[in-house]
Amino acid sequence: MNYVRVFAHSNALLVCHVRNVLAAAGIPVELRNMVLGGGAGELPLGECEPEVWVASHNRKHADTIIREALEGVSEAPEWICPSSCGERLEGVFEACWQCSDKEM
Repeated sequence: MNYVRVFAHSNALLVCHVRNVLAAAGIPVELRNMVLGGGAGELPLGECEPEVWVASHNRKHADTIIREALEGVSEAPEWICPSSCGERLEGVFEACWQCSDKEM
């Protein structure tokens, strides 16, 4: 199976987080270079960073998941209360603070 690198970073904790996010999404993942940090200086820096690899057919999906995990999902859109009060509310609210009506 052909694997491709989808993420690399000098912070192994961040690399493991990305691996966990992809695995939770059902994407098989390989970690590489997790112990090469001590070789930095003797080896080129780009070859020492911990990396996350996935099967090539999962690359596009993995890229999307990684981007959302690192940048955060966009906030929910504002909504207008469906009752007669018509209050404009931020997307994080499930109920109107003015009349307690719920978003449809």
